[in-house]
Amino acid sequence: MNSYELLYILKADLEDEAREALIKRFDDLIVNDGGEVTETDEWGNRRFAYPINYQNEGYYVLVNFKAQPSLIEELSRNFRITEDTIRFMIVKKD
Repeated sequence: MNSYELLYILKADLEDEAREALIKRFDDLIVNDGGEVTETDEWGNRRFAYPINYQNEGYYVLVNFKAQPSLIEELSRNFRITEDTIRFMIVKKD
């Protein structure tokens, strides 16, 4: 298994329950595929340097996890089809 770092930004105007459900959903995607979430760090609302999709701020979440490389494509697909996700980035750690 490889180590990865995932940073994603959710819409800032989400209800707390909806935001927690999304964070849990993405963590469960990793775990259900045989991966292991080592740390989930919620940074909270931060202002963007420039507007993204007419939004000026977003809710940042950083996740460190271990998984098989095949999970990355499925995880990316789920981020792209989730409307409440503004941006995401997955990086393989050495």
